[in-house]
Amino acid sequence: MAVQLDAQLLEILACPCPEHGALLVGAPADPTADFLTCSVCHRSYPVTDGIPVLLLDEAVRLDADQDPTAG
Repeated sequence: MAVQLDAQLLEILACPCPEHGALLVGAPADPTADFLTCSVCHRSYPVTDGIPVLLLDEAVRLDADQDPTAG
């Protein structure tokens, strides 16, 4: 299922990393995954029940060949 967030919300959300990179919908290997991925640090943040969990402790680093739903 793809992340469905308001476009205006996506514009103002930023990664909590020091660079505060823009967040992109999906994961590197799966653009429909329930994640938001930082365009700078490449951490992926889960979206649970439509709510982005933007905590560095909850972030994962997903490579293009990893399945974000595995594990």
